[in-house]
Amino acid sequence: VAPSYLTPLQGLQRLEKLMDEYVGGYSTFYVTNQPLLGRGLDLLEMLKEDMAHIGAEDLHQLQRAWELQHRVLTAESVARHTLFREETRWPGYYYRADHPQLDDANWHVFTGSQYHAQTGEWQMSKIPVHHIIS
Repeated sequence: VAPSYLTPLQGLQRLEKLMDEYVGGYSTFYVTNQPLLGRGLDLLEMLKEDMAHIGAEDLHQLQRAWELQHRVLTAESVARHTLFREETRWPGYYYRADHPQLDDANWHVFTGSQYHAQTGEWQMSKIPVHHIIS
């Protein structure tokens, strides 16, 4: 692998660090807010640009590179869903420091998203939950 290329392990470590620090990971005690999420999305964009320079020395590393492409897309989805839901999802998920209240009216909905690969745009929506058992 040429030294100017990103290895799958280096890309994975960058992804894990930015998700942990900006999207409410364990090092921030699962707390995040809008400015942190925005910065995390900026760093994800930079990582996606660098993914054009990923290199693999063998077939195993090539598989890791392909998996990393999917993980970056999934991480962006998680960050955008967290930014879209302006409520705290505690206990168990994350704590939005800029929206600390538990909002039961908005809690019981699903977050739907569509990613348009040609434009790189995301469409977010709330989908109602139908409670079968009350």
